[in-house]
Order: sequence, then C-alpha cells, then structure tokens
Amino acid sequence: MAYLQPVEVQSIMSTKPSFQKPEGGKQPPQAFNSQTDESLDQRIATLLARMSLDEKIGQMVLGQPGDQAPVDALADHLRAGSIGAVINVVDRETVNELQRIAVEESRLGIPLLVGRDVIHGFQVVMPIPLGQAASFNPELVRAAARSAAEEAAATGVNWTYAPMVDVSRDPRWGRIAESLGEDPLLTADLAVAMVEGFQGTDLSADDAIAACVKHFAGYGASESGRDYATTNIPENELRNIYLPPFQACIDADVASVMTSFSDLDGVPATANDFLLKQVLRDEWGYEGFVVSDWASIQELTTHGLTADDRGAALAASSAGVDLEMATDTYSRYLAELVEAGSLPVEVIDQAVSRILRTKFQLGLFEQPYTADRSDRAESVRQRALDVARQAALQSMVLLKNDNEALPLDPDKTRSVAVIGPLADAAYEQLGTWIFDGDPGLSVTPLAGIRELLGKNSEIRHVPALATSRSRDTSQFAEAVAAARNSDVSILFLGEESILSGEAHSRADINLPGAQAELVSQVREAGKPVIAVILAGRPLTLSNVVDQLDAIIYAWHPGSMGGPAVADLLFGVESPSAKLPVSFPRVVGQIPIYYNQKRGGKPPSPTTVMHIDDIPVEAPQTSLGMTAFHLDTHYTPLFPFGHGLSYGRFEYSDLRLSAPAIPIGGSLGVSVTLKNSGRQAAEEVVQLYVNDPVASLTRPVRELKAYQRVHLQPGQSQTVNFELHSDALGFYGRSNRLLVEPGLFRLWVGGSVEAELGAEFQLLANPASGSER
Repeated sequence: MAYLQPVEVQSIMSTKPSFQKPEGGKQPPQAFNSQTDESLDQRIATLLARMSLDEKIGQMVLGQPGDQAPVDALADHLRAGSIGAVINVVDRETVNELQRIAVEESRLGIPLLVGRDVIHGFQVVMPIPLGQAASFNPELVRAAARSAAEEAAATGVNWTYAPMVDVSRDPRWGRIAESLGEDPLLTADLAVAMVEGFQGTDLSADDAIAACVKHFAGYGASESGRDYATTNIPENELRNIYLPPFQACIDADVASVMTSFSDLDGVPATANDFLLKQVLRDEWGYEGFVVSDWASIQELTTHGLTADDRGAALAASSAGVDLEMATDTYSRYLAELVEAGSLPVEVIDQAVSRILRTKFQLGLFEQPYTADRSDRAESVRQRALDVARQAALQSMVLLKNDNEALPLDPDKTRSVAVIGPLADAAYEQLGTWIFDGDPGLSVTPLAGIRELLGKNSEIRHVPALATSRSRDTSQFAEAVAAARNSDVSILFLGEESILSGEAHSRADINLPGAQAELVSQVREAGKPVIAVILAGRPLTLSNVVDQLDAIIYAWHPGSMGGPAVADLLFGVESPSAKLPVSFPRVVGQIPIYYNQKRGGKPPSPTTVMHIDDIPVEAPQTSLGMTAFHLDTHYTPLFPFGHGLSYGRFEYSDLRLSAPAIPIGGSLGVSVTLKNSGRQAAEEVVQLYVNDPVASLTRPVRELKAYQRVHLQPGQSQTVNFELHSDALGFYGRSNRLLVEPGLFRLWVGGSVEAELGAEFQLLANPASGSER
C-alpha cells in the first residue's frame, strides 16, 4: 500500500559508540564468552548447556525493585543468576550497575533485559495510540515510536511493552486509549509501524529497543467494557477480527508477546494452549519469547483455573509463557515441578532459549552497558518534539464545522474566550501511560493560542471548572461574561488523563462533571462556540453537539498538543485526521462498529420508528421489523473514517482495471480527487469492500486500503489502489483461510459512508484453488 505525504524524519539510527566499562568489577573467567564465530542457534545451545536448572529458571524471572533502591533490592539475585530481566528502572547509571553485577559477578555473566512501558513517547509524549491511529499514517506512527525508542534507550531501557493491538469496539473500556481502534487492517498497519519504529532496522543498534505486542488475545472484547473481565469470542470472530494484527506483528519480527489478563472462552490467556501453542507457535511459527502480564500467572488461581500458585506456575509454563512478570511462582515452583516429573525440562530449555535469543539479537552480550549520550540529547529531544507536533496535528479530528465556523481568522479575531478545565492543563493533555513524560515539555492550548495570536488579540482565560470532573459551577458567570465580551468562545472539554487507561473503565461516557451545563450557559452568550475535546476515548456527545458550532476532537494529544490545536483553530494547518473508531450517540448502542454483519432484518431510514412516535395503547407489533433501538438512531453519531477538512474534497471517475479478476490476481482501482476548497489540505482516501454472498456472513463493509493525499486549492489527482484477491479472503466455517469467487462491491471516499461505488467479479482459478 502506498502512503502519500510521509512525514520527513531525519534518520536517528547510529552505530554503537565505544563505551568504557564501569569501574569496580572484574569479569569472572568462567563467564560466558559470546565473541565466537558460532551461529545464533549454536551460541544459544552452547550457553544453555552450561546453565544449571536454577540459572535457567532465573532467566524466566522478571525482577522489580519495588520500594527499595534497585541495586539494594536486586543485587544478590543478580549475583545468583536468579533474575533474567528487570522492570521500571530508568536511570542510566543504575541500569549500568545492575548490568555490571549481572555480567561481572554472576557465574555465567548473562546480561539483563530492562523493561519499561514506553507506550506513546518517553519524556516527550506523543498523542495516545488511539489518537495516532486517527492519522491513518503509518510513517508518522513509525517516526513517533522511533523517537520514543531513542529517548528510552538512552536511559538503559532495552525492552518496551508496546504496541497494544487489541481491536477495541467498546469506548467504555479504559484501555481503548492505548488501542489503535476498531478496524483490524488499520490496527495491523499501525502496529507494524510501531514495531519497526521501536526495533529499528537493527535490533542491536544503541537506539533500538525490543517491542512486545500485547495482549494476546481478545482483551479488547472484555464484557461491558470492564477491564480484566471475561471475553467470549467465537473462534471465527477471533481469527477474522482480533488475531490479524498480532499475526502482522509476528511477521514483522516483533521480539516478544505479552499474554492477556482476561480469559478467552473460559481459559485464561496466560494458560491458553490454543493461543500460545496452536496459533502462536504451530501456525505462525513464532520464535520470540512470551511474557505474562503483571501478575497474570498468579491470577490463574483467582480465575479459578488452578488451585494454588504451584498449579498456576505449571499451567502457564506448560502453555508456553516463557517469562513471569511481577510475581514469583516460577522461582518458587518450576524446579520442584521439573524434579517431580510434572514439567519436562525441555519446556524450560525452550523458554530460556527464546529469551537468550532476544538478548543476543539486542547485542547485549557484546555491549551490556549504556553510554552517556548527553552530547546528542538536545538534537534527540528536538526531533521528538517535531514528531510530536506533527503527530498531534494529524491526530485531531474535525468532527463538526457548521457554516464554516472554522478556521478562525487570526487577523480579524480581536478577542477570544478560552474556557474550560483542560485549556491549560499541561499534565492532563499527556494522557495515560506516561510514567516518564515530562509535563514541563507540554505546550498547552492556551499557550499555543497566545503564541499564535501574539498581542493582536485579547485572550480571556476562564477555567470555569477546577477539573473535568468538577460540579462546582461558581465560575460559570465569569465564563459567560468572557464569552459575551469576546468574538468567539473556545471550550476545552473532555477527560482528565486518569479517567482513561488501565482499570479506568466508565459506564457513563458523557462529558463528566458539569461540562455539559457549561456548554449550555456559554451558548446563551450568543457568540460562536467552538469545542476542543481532549479525551482518552470516544465520548457520547449527543447532549452538547447541537449547541456547538464546531468540534475538534484532540484526544490526549501529548506534549505538543497546544501548538497543534492553535494551528488548526486558526487555519495554519487543515485538519486531516479520520476517526479510527465509531462514536456512539448513547451508551446503549454499544457495541456499535462499522464492520458489523448485515443480519436478517437490517434497519433503514424507512423502517425505524422512534419511541415518541408510538401511539398510546398501540397493539403489540414488531415495530419496524428491523434491528434498531426505539429511543435512538441506528447509526453512530460520527462514523468510522469520518473527519472534516478546510479543503472541500470531491470524488469522481471511479474506475476499475477490469470487470473481473481471477483468484490470485489484482484489481486496479482509481478515483479522481479534487480539492474545490480555498485551502490546501490532506484527505485520507479510503477503500471499502463488501462480499454480499459468501459461505459465511460477511461485514457490511471492510476497510481494505487507504492513502493520504495532499492537494492545493483547485488541484485534482488520480488516486490509485491495487486490490489483490488475498485481501478478499476470510476464515470460513472450518476456520481455514478462504478466498471465494463471486460478486464483490467496493466504495471509495472520505469515510465508511462513501457513496461512490462499483462492482466486480472474482473468478475461480483452478490452478490456484480457493484456499490460502
């Protein structure tokens, strides 16, 4: 797939610098020497043969310092070889000392994996992953991960627990913020870009860190959007929707996989043989290692799968979990299980071999220490800030723009009321999972607007609410007065960062606190009202949408959110982002996602009926005879792929290269795109397909390709796609991948609601068959 207008980011790959080993340690003569001409497999086998059972088990243990100083907490374990990795140590000198002890004071001198949640940036924070997904720009997502990797690697971190590729259809789930949305193709594309960004082209480079694709698998389908809850996913749905992004990352050589907290059809993922053995190892041939999520091995007993920690250790290790995070069931029970004959030692050897493979690939045996990179810290940070600003620009979605309320003219806007609890909240705009994020680097929307407008406009800033959750309306009169005395009001609304993320699910996803009332009162001032919404999830906006002239959905935009917001509000840049997830009108519609099945009674504008239209004492009938809710519309408030622009894009001349193609062939699809607006802008052109008759019911539409296209005012361009027949495949009744001949429909446009369409035939090809 071709992506137009990639972000230009200077290469930040480099060779490893020379590094003087810290003083105070001497490498023991019996330590393993990796400087040989052996192949990788031989090196692993040679080292494994020298290891005792306890040393092998040690490699399967991820140590955490807890509340103690890391060296004090972990030194003795490192000397004994009873820890193979550490987590949450991000000080370079401390990491080097831990590595020194492991390399110079343990019997075999095996270096450490150093893990950290580097999710969407490091000190410089990028937009949350869901926001990055709105860019539909893999090159930009790759650049964001590359910058994060370089910042993190400078502290000694060499392993991150990202990307999260759980397809997410429920905005109540807090971790939807960490996801890449509801579509498996977009999720797969962007997840691969993240893996490539973190790992670079050479995993042993000093600015590369090993990625970890998570949570395997189905975590995004937790019941009721409650974190950690049960997931029930039919195998066919699992293979067609939830597994493809994981497989794409496996094909991209992701270094590690993390299991899900949740169960899957009654078997917790951390002990799920079907996932970890059949799919991951046997079908996909994965050679990297698998790590549990935090304490998820011990939680097998909480689930009720095992009776105690000993049983949990046996179940997880037998299923194929190679490394335990946070808890100690492996260190306490694996040796006993092997000696009792309950666990074959070959299981231990396989796990350790996979972990050692990654350590060799990271080059840790040759260079376990992290050099001082202060000489390039300034250039690294500036590149990260540049990427963060571009990512924020391309992540913000213009949901609504009545009567061209935006962009505002900076030369004619003499006064602006900047209202709301998130206008100047440097920390809150960073979002979830920002352990190392520096709020001091954040440029807030208020600061961005002030910088852009300078002294030409009067800015009246009224927070109105202390936090997004506040119900104290005592400042509302001041906010309304500011709105009445200004040319325009810009409301900065949404959620604080803590209201989304892990363990932060919400049953009510309206604007929290008294924000809806704030909108109503500011509206009464009689001036244009623009809303910029900063949030970690789609919110239900039905109670405010009609009171707003324009809405920019900024997600949690990261460090450079402020300048990006200002550029979009005042037309320096045109919005180009598209929704990676559907926005429900009300919570009761959930789950509502674009690639749903048609069903036997699909709703239509002529069949639905509203609750207020039902006569009193009407006879009991099947009103409408279709699948809809009586008290809301059957469509989302804003659909997948939706996003407005300051350009005006017109689609025409949809052409296919042929009326039919054989299985194994490709179809050329072209469309003319014209910007008939007054401002240069980028459009994300989207191609959707429907298979109307198949051996298994298929979604009403599926995203198959997309391109970002930049056009000047009045400019036209032919946009070309190549659709291979493999993209039309699906897992059928036997859960085998099929490509079936027949009639297909396609549409090209600016959202899933694209109307410009065509049909083509896929012809059977006896030479190739229909199974893939």
